[in-house]
Amino acid sequence: MKIMVSACLLGQNCKYNGGNNYSKKIAQYTKGHEVIPVCPEVAGGLTTPRIPCEIVNGVVTNKNGESKDKEFRTGAQLSLQKALDEKVDMVILQSRSPSCGVKQIYDGSFTGKLIDGHGVFAELLIQNGIKVLDVEDAKKYKTVEAIRRVHP
Repeated sequence: MKIMVSACLLGQNCKYNGGNNYSKKIAQYTKGHEVIPVCPEVAGGLTTPRIPCEIVNGVVTNKNGESKDKEFRTGAQLSLQKALDEKVDMVILQSRSPSCGVKQIYDGSFTGKLIDGHGVFAELLIQNGIKVLDVEDAKKYKTVEAIRRVHP
């Protein structure tokens, strides 16, 4: 089974603040499967660290008001192509990210308020019929096989 995972969840320091969101749980239960790390933001040419971004009126914008939409959408497209080329079975993504948010994203006010919605990469995956799972949902299961039974 091939699983694409947000690189920050695997310990890669690619978050906007230069850190990561390492998840021991994700690392444990993806063990024994082919894991393909991905960071659409880095793939789109953004540096680490970088100014935080949110989706503001449909445009990915950083906290200074500068559009980073092109970089986010380029990275999302490149990452989607990688998922398609690799024929991944599922993608586990970091919660709330303007790239990877599966269920919720920040509202664009940079105040920490969440709204229902998808990040640009998550949206592309969904549009292309690729199974996506929020890391918080994935953590509820003991094995990848258990996820597949509940989320076919």
